[in-house]
Amino acid sequence: MEEHTGNFTAAPFSEDPEPTKIRDECDYNIKITCEMARNGTAPRPVRVYADGAFDLFHQGHARVLMQAKSVFPNVYLIVGVCSDKMLHKFKGRTVLNEEERYDAIQHCRYVDEVLRDAPWEYSDEFLKKYKIDFVAHDDEPYASENTDDTYGELKKRGMFVATQRTDGVSTSDIVARIVRDYDVYVRRNLARGYSAKELNVSFLKEKQFKLQNKMDELKDKGKNLIDTIGERKDDMIAKWEDKSREFIDSFLLFFFKKPLKIWNHSKDKILHAINYDSSSSEEDENVPAKRRRYY
Repeated sequence: MEEHTGNFTAAPFSEDPEPTKIRDECDYNIKITCEMARNGTAPRPVRVYADGAFDLFHQGHARVLMQAKSVFPNVYLIVGVCSDKMLHKFKGRTVLNEEERYDAIQHCRYVDEVLRDAPWEYSDEFLKKYKIDFVAHDDEPYASENTDDTYGELKKRGMFVATQRTDGVSTSDIVARIVRDYDVYVRRNLARGYSAKELNVSFLKEKQFKLQNKMDELKDKGKNLIDTIGERKDDMIAKWEDKSREFIDSFLLFFFKKPLKIWNHSKDKILHAINYDSSSSEEDENVPAKRRRYY
């Protein structure tokens, strides 16, 4: 289904009417050399093909497609996406299914056309059917059942253009991060309302993770409370001193109507006893604690 958003359109599939029309009108009898393509002297857009699994589409994928689109001045970029069946056979299980991976590539800005169920190897029949001038991929040799380098023949024929991989960025790296921090992500998703069944977590493991979440929540609340009290400490002490003075004045006046010196002296002692003395508490903190017994 073609999707429009303002002036932007999702890239169509190879079998859709627009790509089919463009392909039919392309004169593939004209052999476009690498020199012609680089100089911008080709009589038509240069048809460049790039392919891959594109599982968990990331910035490394986007950069490769950007390179493929800009390798020559006038490029029509066809991107092949391998099917689940083929990837499970040659590479192993994917995180996203083929429909999700097709959709991700359709919405990459550099892509003009998406080929579903892309082949693992490139036959002459395949190259002619889609009128491919060049195949873009990184320069590492990729072995298959029939050859040590899938791109070897294309390189000999001058139909290969090399792209650069992004160091430290791959689907395998992303999966490794998730596996490494497995507990953190399970706890996060349980807190967000996912069930243990959806996360494939046992009953006991679920309870353990939920308990850990509660403990962290209480720890954060305690820290916030201490921080709040710390900010208001001086104000609270000042108010306490004022209130304590009022209380003692009222207490003494209730029993003694005449302001005698002895009671004024007593009042000062009482105030000193109950008021918070920050300097003395600091001194107490510096005194070594007595050895205690632990049971």
